[in-house]
Amino acid sequence: MFYRGILPVYIGYMSNLPPDPKARRKTVSLTLNSELLAKAKAEGLNISRIAEEAVSEALTARMREKLREEIRQDMDIYNDFVQRHGSPAQALRDYLEKRGDAV
Repeated sequence: MFYRGILPVYIGYMSNLPPDPKARRKTVSLTLNSELLAKAKAEGLNISRIAEEAVSEALTARMREKLREEIRQDMDIYNDFVQRHGSPAQALRDYLEKRGDAV
């Protein structure tokens, strides 16, 4: 059923929220164009912060794309269900109308 993907997506989304800005930082090796690095340093730019922000933005974009794909898959499953079995909402309306409870 189309609900199969909702909980994992929600849990995945919640676990991938932006990192804690107070989290401990880790030293890493980063390779950059030497001229670009020299110009950035000359301008007083904080390369570490810029790199951190760029990674965060890339991660957010990736998570957003994954979420869109999972939603698309879930909608495909739901639409297939509706094509085979009809609309659950319409089935409920029909049931309530037979009972005399139609809205």
